Amino acid sequence: MKIISLLNGVSYELIQAGAGEEIAALTIDSRKVTAGSFFICLKGLNSNGHDYINQAVASGAVAILLEDIPVELPENVTVIQVTNTRQAMAYIAANFYGNPAKKMRLIGVTGTNGKTTTTYFIEEILRNLGRKTGLIGTVGIKVGDKPLDIEFATSTTPDPIELHLIFEKMLSLGVTDVVMEVTSHALALYKMEGLSFEIGVFTNLTQDHLDFHGTMENYALAKAQLFAQSKFAVVNTDDEYTQIMLKHHGSDPYLTYGLEKNADLKVANLEYLLDGSSFELGGTKYKLPVAGKFNVYNILAAIGVAQTLGCHIEGIKHAVATLSGVPGRIQSVPNNLGAHILVDYAHSPDGLTNIITSVREFAKGKVITLFGCGGDRDKTKRPIMGEIVGRLSDYCIITSDNPRTEDPFEIIAQTEAGVKPTGTAYETCENRRDAIFKGVKMLKPGDALIIAGKGHEDYQEINGVKYPFSDYDTAMEALR
Repeated sequence: MKIISLLNGVSYELIQAGAGEEIAALTIDSRKVTAGSFFICLKGLNSNGHDYINQAVASGAVAILLEDIPVELPENVTVIQVTNTRQAMAYIAANFYGNPAKKMRLIGVTGTNGKTTTTYFIEEILRNLGRKTGLIGTVGIKVGDKPLDIEFATSTTPDPIELHLIFEKMLSLGVTDVVMEVTSHALALYKMEGLSFEIGVFTNLTQDHLDFHGTMENYALAKAQLFAQSKFAVVNTDDEYTQIMLKHHGSDPYLTYGLEKNADLKVANLEYLLDGSSFELGGTKYKLPVAGKFNVYNILAAIGVAQTLGCHIEGIKHAVATLSGVPGRIQSVPNNLGAHILVDYAHSPDGLTNIITSVREFAKGKVITLFGCGGDRDKTKRPIMGEIVGRLSDYCIITSDNPRTEDPFEIIAQTEAGVKPTGTAYETCENRRDAIFKGVKMLKPGDALIIAGKGHEDYQEINGVKYPFSDYDTAMEALR
């Protein structure tokens, strides 16, 4: 594709015209440059793409997108300057792949907790009602019920070059409705720039990612950008930050859901069951086969999306009743101990509160919570998480999550500072495998062991290296 076509919608200045006009590939990684590449210089937390311009040109780049002009420009290469390369990259990637997102309905889900489960619920309901669906999020990419084998570098929302490649592939497979998780990082870093969402969904906002956003206000404003780009909004009326989302959404139509305050979708006769919950909504009785109060919120959001898209109530009801669970989200580990062993991705204060209180609704014995805090992330939430787990559990095991480049023992000490004042019995065990074995060994009939923090992840990141590790598989091993 010609460079001029890629720049459609981008405000730019041509600094230097090069010999090559045709672009064969886009990349932000100088190590992945091939002949005919357009190299996009990004300023990251740990590196600056501008430092690798010469390396990219030597590897075959024919065009450079940059913010800062170097002292010496490489010869015979097109150089384009923009104010923000991240923002421009979103339009360039969309143009490169033929703007596939404009030919499908996009449904974006944002919030601190519940994004993954809500996207799964929405996708499964729409698929069961005959729509051709695509799913993008923390646990990967799917078209219908089949995984799509496209890797992307970030954990939840792909970068624009990867994202529009995924859109192109989905479109080629006949997808009409794409349901995707949209993180605050993705919005703040312009990954969603230029996209128009049919529906934006807001689940909730609690403390997380303050290492990146600085304040809760900044965190909320990042999330709110999704609603400035959404035709319709489905929002949790019980959350205090909903008004910020709606303010950015403007006067466009929206639908509210909740359990406490007045809402368009408000349940009646809610009953928590061992294997899920039941409730009435607008005169229709629903049975949700996934446990937890927080999952009632998630399914209300999904029902709101389905109704907004014109799906029939009876069809939605049937689809809800047949929903399957989400990997690593309150995922039960089968055992013959007469106990509950549950793997869950909860890794924030609110997430831990939700999972522990939900398990207390059906556990007849002690609730043992095994958890840790991630390294290189918001340190202020560590004692808060410790206090929550200590206050709500009967016993705590503090272990490592993904320590990344931090000292795991320091992370544990900071977390322990929150558990101690609660007076709840606890122990520390830095080795996560050993901790899970200890937790399983403690169980008696009626007890519940919550293994929190990593959920579906199949690795543990230590000193920049990802080692194979699964909470679910480790629990199964401990049982054997």
